[in-house]
Amino acid sequence: MATGDLTAQDTAVSPNGVPDGPFTPRQLFRLDEALSAADRESGLTFSVYVGPLGTDSRPAAEALLDRLPDPARSVLLAVDPDQRVVEIVTAAESARRLPDRICALAALSMTAAFGGGDLIGGTVTGLRMLADQARLA
Repeated sequence: MATGDLTAQDTAVSPNGVPDGPFTPRQLFRLDEALSAADRESGLTFSVYVGPLGTDSRPAAEALLDRLPDPARSVLLAVDPDQRVVEIVTAAESARRLPDRICALAALSMTAAFGGGDLIGGTVTGLRMLADQARLA
């Protein structure tokens, strides 16, 4: 698995070996490759969470970021498909390299892809946009 994290919910597999989340094995491989590239290119740690965030999505996403091994150098892309919510959470070092306007642009690109039914494509696009910016900063 890449330096970046997928949540247990995203990678859960049923007893018969079938993915028990929103992604196929091929999509998980694509996401893992994007996470690895983002970490390697930016020097930050990117993580993706896809699942319920509750009615107060921002605090929930911030709490997820705080649970990561090095939250100050981490970036979390949290997506709640049922609520149609995207939260991009940064802290300390990662926030200096990823200004709010860049995160908003990435979130806009992600939601455009999600609107077309492309959860994996939108997530990978957001990761790439953020990693490119962080690398240049």
